[in-house]
Order: sequence, then structure tokens, then C-alpha cells
Amino acid sequence: MTRISTVLVPIALALAACSQQAIGKPPASSEGTLSRHPESGLEVIPVTIDSDSNSHTFQAEVAATPREQARGLMFRTEMGADEGMIFLRKFAQPASFWMKNTVIPLDIIYIGADHRILNIAANAKPYSTEPLLSEGPALAILELNGGRAAELGIEPGDEVSW
Repeated sequence: MTRISTVLVPIALALAACSQQAIGKPPASSEGTLSRHPESGLEVIPVTIDSDSNSHTFQAEVAATPREQARGLMFRTEMGADEGMIFLRKFAQPASFWMKNTVIPLDIIYIGADHRILNIAANAKPYSTEPLLSEGPALAILELNGGRAAELGIEPGDEVSW
């Protein structure tokens, strides 16, 4: 029994130390920014939109699971100017979003399989259950604060990378 204790105790202590580090702050990415959103706990990735005249990078929460996608930004009362949420799909297909239980106005940006913006449902009205449709099969959907796309000159045809 002593021999097992001699081996297992150091291993248990090492594991406990590792788990204590994981309980603290979310891990930092290589750029020093948080890789998890402090409110939602979702992974955060950079999403860049390039147009002919400019480029802008957002820190986007990734809604990956059906549950995360169904919730989206519902009940959120604020979002930073350079934050958003991205919904990634395995393959491009027609998309329809609504604003049920969504408190803040959003720009809903539909992105095609070629990583170019198909269309933008600008300043989507909070709490609306009106379907907002993509103009073609969407590989991803990016939600930003309402009016942000127009403010930055983002428009259909711009290229999006993540």
C-alpha cells in the first residue's frame, strides 16, 4: 500500500494543481485576448471582414451547438462595438433568423460558401418574430450590433475570414 501511495499521491497533487489553474481566468489566445466570452462562456474567435477600402476584425462568440445557436444573443442587454456572434455551419444552406427575446438591435450578416457576404438584415428589430432570410445558401451567419455594418461600410460582396 505504501508503494502505491508514493506513486499516486504526487500524481494526484499534480492533477489538483492543474485543475486549480483551469478554474481561474479563461485561457489566453496567442494574441493575449480571452478565448472564452465572460458572460456566455462560448469560445471567442477573430472574424475579419475585408472590403475594397478597409478591413475590420471582430471578436465573435462561436455558437456551435444546436442549443447555443437556438439561444444566440437572446436576453443580452449589451455587446461591445467590436464583438459579435458567429454561427458556423458544416455546409451552406438557406438561413432564416428572428429576434425573439433579443433585446438589442442586430445586423445579421449572411455569408456564402465563398466566404463573401450574401446580404445583411440591418438593424433587426428587437423581439420581432419576423423571419429574416438569407439571399442564398449561407455557410455562416455573423451578428453584430445594429447599424455597425453601415458605420464601417460593410456590404454584400465583402470577404469574411475566421
